[in-house]
Amino acid sequence: MTQLYPLKFSPILKERVWGGKKISETFGKGEQESNPIGESWEISGVEDDISLVSNGFLAGNDINELVETYLGDLVGDDIYERYGNEFPLLIKILDIKDYLSLQIHPDDVTAMERHNSYGKTECWYILECEPEAKIYLGLSKEMSASEFYDRCKDNSIKEFLNVITPKRGDIIYIKPGTLHAATGGILVAEIQQVSDITYRVYDWGREHDKKSAREMHLDLAIDCINYSKLDPYSLVKSDGKIDTPYFKINKLAIKGEYCTESTSFNSFIIYFCIEGSAVITNGGHSEKLLSGENILIPASMGEYKIKGECLLLEITGVS
Repeated sequence: MTQLYPLKFSPILKERVWGGKKISETFGKGEQESNPIGESWEISGVEDDISLVSNGFLAGNDINELVETYLGDLVGDDIYERYGNEFPLLIKILDIKDYLSLQIHPDDVTAMERHNSYGKTECWYILECEPEAKIYLGLSKEMSASEFYDRCKDNSIKEFLNVITPKRGDIIYIKPGTLHAATGGILVAEIQQVSDITYRVYDWGREHDKKSAREMHLDLAIDCINYSKLDPYSLVKSDGKIDTPYFKINKLAIKGEYCTESTSFNSFIIYFCIEGSAVITNGGHSEKLLSGENILIPASMGEYKIKGECLLLEITGVS
């Protein structure tokens, strides 16, 4: 079988009512878009939004087709055994200008029972944020499900949400059931399970206006929410490392050359370039990686080098 190589993918842009222009202005994605872009799906195996390879002889193939063809050579044997022909992660960029709805995501058991989908554990890496940026994480007091329901309906729930001021470089670990929202100008790298299941419980009043109303999911969410009082800073990591049951993240600062071997990870490796630029070389194949771009290193690819001056998120799967 032909040797695999570092794979790049075409971004899938998503209009969102809370989005802005930074994905275009900062990273040059969707430059012709006039409506606010809230999300750029960088690597996705989600049905109906599956990423296509943009480089090399595999250009035009979708990522799940590659998993089906190359099996553990692409994703790692143990990961293929666990997930089969579905790529297990979804990598995004979010531009949160206006209010992101207050929402939660279900866990694997609930999502599989209700939607035949994985749940959604996610992490946000803060790429940029304005001084007025805010992130809402969990409840500032414990409450019952019925009290929470009533406060969402009468618009008073915002008074009982924890609010933090994000900083560039923060990583926020959001487990299923954790209430979260954001606003004020935040550019986020999001790493999550391969799932698009979101339950909106409050939409900052937009849900009451026919022009802006979106589907709400309070009834679905009510038995999935963590109603305990939460210390929001317990979810914020600043050391550049995250280890979840579904993926690991390690922040790498490279100045010069970094050499490693893909088989030592027992997984595919994704590099998300958050600052600077680099060239990734494997044998006779090389690919440039610019700020805001992602590249996937197949598990079986062997030795490779990253040369440049850059800051990367090194993302791997977990079997």
